Order: sequence, then structure tokens, then C-alpha cells
Amino acid sequence: MGLRLEDRWIWDFWTARADGRYHAFYLQAPRALGDPNLRHAHASVGHAVSEDLCRWTVLDDAIGPGEPGSWDALAIWTGSIVRHEGVWHMFYTGASLLNGVVSQRIGVAVSDDLMGWEKRPGPLFSADARWYETIEEHDWYEEAWRDPWVFKGPDGMFHALVTARVNEGPPDGRGVIGHALSPDLAKWEVAPPLTGSGEFGHLEVSQLVPVNKRYVLVFSCQGNLVSAARRARLQTRPSDATYVLDVSSPLGPYDISRASPALLPDLYSGRLIEKYDGTKVWLAFRNLNGHGTFLGELSDPIPWASHQETR
Repeated sequence: MGLRLEDRWIWDFWTARADGRYHAFYLQAPRALGDPNLRHAHASVGHAVSEDLCRWTVLDDAIGPGEPGSWDALAIWTGSIVRHEGVWHMFYTGASLLNGVVSQRIGVAVSDDLMGWEKRPGPLFSADARWYETIEEHDWYEEAWRDPWVFKGPDGMFHALVTARVNEGPPDGRGVIGHALSPDLAKWEVAPPLTGSGEFGHLEVSQLVPVNKRYVLVFSCQGNLVSAARRARLQTRPSDATYVLDVSSPLGPYDISRASPALLPDLYSGRLIEKYDGTKVWLAFRNLNGHGTFLGELSDPIPWASHQETR
């Protein structure tokens, strides 16, 4: 059944569980724009709940862009949610225009109940030029510093995985998983990336999922943004894909050269969701149909293959 809105496209999303329900927070933009490529500059965060990940009830929107001139004035992009000391923290990407270039920075909104959200003053952290391309020095169509995936590590610190690009190497392969860490979700320090570069133009919508005593890293990349070096090595013509990579440590390093596609090409920005019964399923958004038309809707749950639970 999934989730399709008649008047809005849905694409990237993140989830939380509470009181027997699943909460989906998703990027949305009006279908009335006509051209789906325009959606990124008109994105806000919608909210829906479900008891089975199939049938959804749409609620009031969660957050939207800031006031003109603010750091998140253009649009709100992908994020994640963690709960700390009884408070839900939604980390999100704030997009703004600086001299005609899209700047991307990370901020947070908080809630006691996942229903009403209050933005905290931001941004919390931005790309550090010691390691990453920035709005001042970049070799890409935009600054890449977005999609924070926040989790508490075995060291007791909070860590954020970030879509980022290093500041050296062939431009088509500078995509990395950026890294920032915090003791309290308020004060953040940007750190070196957790991956090498050379494989992708960007690694977006990342997620780290514990599976038994190991972890699975999930990220996505469009086919046309896979590097020439990876194409030549694998001798493939890649499609838009959600990738998976088994990793032994949540804090890396991650060898992204071993990542492989996990879902059908018409599904993008896949997330692994742990259900209340402990099993895992995929959710993703429906991207392009067979005629190349953008669909913009949330998929039904897709089983996480049983062999992947133990390998």
C-alpha cells in the first residue's frame, strides 16, 4: 500500500518508534511545481504514523524552512532522530543560497512527543576545510554537507555520519562519509571522514544498522554520479542505487569499494527499519518508473533477506 500523497511528492525519509507506532518523517514538495527537479528548493518535512509500515495516517507537518536570510531559509533536507534524556532530537540539513551556490549545514529540532517540534538555534556544525570541500572551495555543483545520521557509539559519544566530499582527488570520486562527534548532542566537533574517496561523487542518505555483532552501512548514489574509476574497475554501467556494506566497527574505517547495490533501481534512499518484533525490513521511496517519470512515494516494506541477517 505504501504512502502516496495526491498533492505532494515524497522522497528521502527517516523514522522513529514510540508507543507501538512507527513515525515517518519525509521530505515533501508540491506536485503542482510540475518539474520534480524543482522539489529540492521547496522541501519541508512531513509526518505520518503507522502501526504496520503499510497503512499510514498523515499528521501535521513537522518542520519547514526558516525565515528569509536564515541558515535554513531555502529548504529542509534529510535528517535522523535520536532520543536522549527523554527528549527527541531531529537532526536535519538546512539549505540556503550563498552567492548562488547551495550551502548545506546541520541543525536540530527537539520534541517531547514526536508531534510538536522546536528548532534550536543553528547551525550546529558545518564542513571543515581541513578535510572537506566547503561553500568557499568546492569542485561540485553544490556544497555537500548533509543527511546527518546520528547515533551513540560504543565510546559513549554521539556520532554523526554526513554526506560530504573531500577537498582533493578526482572531482567525480570525492564523495565520502563525513564525521562529527559530540558528548551531549549540543557541542559538536567535525572530524576526518570515515571512508576513503575515489568511488562515488557523493554517498547520500547514510545509515548505520547493527546486525548481530556487526553493522551494515547503507547509503545511496545516482548512477551518473558513480566515479569513472569505479565504473572501469567493475566494468558496469551503474543505475541509481541504495548500497550496503558490512562493517565490523561502527566508527570505521569503512571500505566503500566493497559496497554493493541492495534494492531494485526504481527504489532509492532505502532505509533498514527494525520492527517491534526484532525483524528488519527495507523502506524506500519510489523513484522513476519504466518511462523515466518521477513517482515520489513511499514503498511498502520489503523483506531484509534472511541470509543477510547472519553473514
